[in-house]
Amino acid sequence: MAFIQAEMKLSDVILNETSLIPVTTRFGIHLGLGDKTIRTICKEKNLDVDFFVSILNTFIHVNYFPQNKLLSFCGTPIVDYLTKTNQSYERFLLPNIERHLNSFIERSNPENTSLEALRKFFQLFKKEMKTRIERDNVNIFPLVKDLTNKFPEEAVVLENFDETEDVLEEKLLDMKIIMVKHLNGEYDENLCYAVLVSICNLEKDINQNNRIRNKILFPLIEALKKKN
Repeated sequence: MAFIQAEMKLSDVILNETSLIPVTTRFGIHLGLGDKTIRTICKEKNLDVDFFVSILNTFIHVNYFPQNKLLSFCGTPIVDYLTKTNQSYERFLLPNIERHLNSFIERSNPENTSLEALRKFFQLFKKEMKTRIERDNVNIFPLVKDLTNKFPEEAVVLENFDETEDVLEEKLLDMKIIMVKHLNGEYDENLCYAVLVSICNLEKDINQNNRIRNKILFPLIEALKKKN
């Protein structure tokens, strides 16, 4: 897909890339968009159109990451976006996987030995996800806002930070491996597919937002600490 521009109709963008629906929802933008441009919608919602477009492009283009542009928005909008992202994980994406997974297990052959392993991996993933969200809410996000308020006008110079391997992505991969390689016995193929798709959607979302965390959020914290 071509890079998203502010003058494009948001409805056309979403029709071409439906995976953006959870992202736009985090900005308070819901379906029923009509033919309004992104710029018009952002003005109505009191959103920074450059920040919004940067997030959309970061999400759908793996090799696109406007680090300098994102840094120009300071820490507050980045933290606000990641806060809403975590909320969407807790309220929608995690419950969606769990609902499909429970139905899949209930309607499959109880002698299918791989199902219990799948359930355990999901519970481990869910625990890790909730632990990270709590750490974000209690420690990381308040720290960023506090440090940003101390240096609102100062430019921040970042060192090079390597993207860290994420345990959440590892556990989602483990679940996919169980389903693709190790399922046995009879099972509901439609529900199996629904579980796999919901896992893949969450995996993509986490992967893209980890780029913002690892390349912007954490280096920003370290840079602002050095100024303190």
